[in-house]
Amino acid sequence: MKQRGDTMAFADRTSYYDVGDGSILGSFIEKDHGHFFEFSTNPEPILAPPAHGGRNVEYNHLAWVGDVVGRRTRYARVLKNVVYIITDENEFGWVIEKWSIKNYREYTPLTRRINDMVM
Repeated sequence: MKQRGDTMAFADRTSYYDVGDGSILGSFIEKDHGHFFEFSTNPEPILAPPAHGGRNVEYNHLAWVGDVVGRRTRYARVLKNVVYIITDENEFGWVIEKWSIKNYREYTPLTRRINDMVM
């Protein structure tokens, strides 16, 4: 039985609209474990094959992972129902996972401020 997690990974304030560069784009919940993630624009998009193989695609997002102390990013391609995320690199190249997601949400400067007030 799957258990809902309570892990949340918030983007660094340097990506926020009010005090950062405004690169924050939105959030999603990973379906299998119920973990919340925020994502932002990747200033240096990379090309890599999708999880199922095939032609290279652009990983134009950064998914923020870890907690406040261990905050870091992973290259990602965030779509409305799925995220392709680069989790590692080995001798064969990138290790790419496909995550099913729910509650995909795009932020605007106004929703970012409302989320800050609620948290």
